Formats: sequence, C-alpha cells, structure tokens
Amino acid sequence: MTTTIFGTLEKLGLTSLATRALFNKKTRDMSELSVWRDAVSGVIYIDDFYTGDSTYIEGSYRASEAKNIDILALDFERSRDASRRFKSNLKFVAGKKIGDFGCGNGDFLRLVQPYCKSVVGIELQKNCVQELNSQGISCVEELAKIEDESLDVLVSFHVIEHLPRPLEVLAELKKKLVSGGMVLIEVPHANDFLLSRAQCEEFKEFTLWSQHLILHTRESLKRMLEHVGLTDVLIEGVQRYPLSNHLNWLANGKGGGHRSSFAALDSDILHDAYQSALASTDSTDTLVAIARVPSFK
Repeated sequence: MTTTIFGTLEKLGLTSLATRALFNKKTRDMSELSVWRDAVSGVIYIDDFYTGDSTYIEGSYRASEAKNIDILALDFERSRDASRRFKSNLKFVAGKKIGDFGCGNGDFLRLVQPYCKSVVGIELQKNCVQELNSQGISCVEELAKIEDESLDVLVSFHVIEHLPRPLEVLAELKKKLVSGGMVLIEVPHANDFLLSRAQCEEFKEFTLWSQHLILHTRESLKRMLEHVGLTDVLIEGVQRYPLSNHLNWLANGKGGGHRSSFAALDSDILHDAYQSALASTDSTDTLVAIARVPSFK
C-alpha cells in the first residue's frame, strides 16, 4: 500500500528522485518541513508527513487562523466561495442525491439543499457534524457510513490536497456513486500566477502549508482521477481571488487586497476578464475537475 505522497506521485509518473528539487525549506507553520517541486510535472508536494486526523476532528487549526484574520473577514471569504460554487455547480446537483466530502460548516450544502433530492455532508470536525445535524442537514463523520452506489454527485472543495493517501480516498468516493455518477473536485493550483509567474516570495512563504500535501497541476489531477477509474475528466482553471488581491501581494507583500483600497478596482466584469486571462496562461489559483463513473447501462 502506498503511504507517502512521493510514492503516490511516483506511481503516477509525476515525480522521481531525479526530477524533483527542493522548492522551499519550510512551510508557514513548520520551520523544518521540506517542500518539493518536480521539474517535469510541476507538481509541488510535501513528502512523508501528515498532521493527523485529530487536527481535523478538533478543528483547532481553524481557530488558529481566526486569530490572525478578523472573523467577519473569514465569514466574507466563506460566503463568497459558497456563492461562487452554488452558481457554478447548481446545474450539476439540482434534483440529485449529493454528498459533500469535507463539507466543513456546510456552506455549500445549505445553499443547494432546497434544489436537491437529498444532501449529506462527510466531515471529520465533530462540532461541524453536530451543528449540521441539529439544523436538519445530514452529516456523518466518515465515508464508510455512506452506502455504496447511493449518491448521484459527490463534491469536494479544497480537501483532496490534505489527504496522505488520495488515491485510496478517491477510489472510495467512486464507490459511493451510482453508475454514471459525477465527481466534482476543487483544489489549489501549483501554477498559481503569484507562484509561477510573479514569483512573489511573500506569497510563497504564506501559501505553503503543512496541511497542503499536494499543489496540483492539470495533469496530476487528471491522472489521479483516471487512475481510480473515473472517465470524461474535464479540468477548468478558476480564480478565487480577484485582481485586487494580486495587486496587494505584489505591492505590500500580503493578501486581503479584496478588502483593501484596491477593492475599488474590482467588478464582476473585471474579475471575469482577469480570470479568463489567467486561465489562458494556465495560472489561476484553483483547478476544478469534473469526472464521471463509467456507465454500464
């Protein structure tokens, strides 16, 4: 059984000892944790490290983040992401039985529930599970509690990159879907403009995090999905953060530009144009993959 990220990526032909190079000697939360980048595939990864399930069950890392960012700002970020995902994905989930793997506070489930046949969250963090169930949104602590071939669509937003054995989990997700069912996955992108083109050192030091074991490229995400037997893989570049955020990183060496004076520049039209420009150079901050379970009908 493959138990390391290096082993997983090597198995998929995405890295090797000969092609990988040290990308950074530390992450924002650990002073001695090597981050690697493969010179051929471009995948960025952390090898042989996992923070442990207890981190996600307790959710203490979220409380730590809240100390550094105003709680209203965090609510704004969550609301903006949930709204974007709702608008982009309602067409895929309406009228369907859906699951959200790593659903967190359930922001996406709350928005789509009125349009779906049924919704269920899968989440390690105990208080999130309890809160969602108390509010009438079904949520379980582990994927094993979901019946095989019981869901039409499974979504997972910024979760897969946290997993030490992603292929095993993706294979389990596939089992929960009906024939012809759909997986929709969102992950951070190794070719993020601030990393790959602007080479913003402050952003690099901030975005590398011990919990993000892989920053994917289009090809690495595609190979993982196809390896577990998913088909019709379509990958799209999406930009979560607007131009104002990039300007603030480049001008001031920190994020939050969408909440600063730079925000006066932001508009839906500008964001769409900027996202298109970044997508054309494959340098958005996020990748979204859609794939299907083979249909046997």
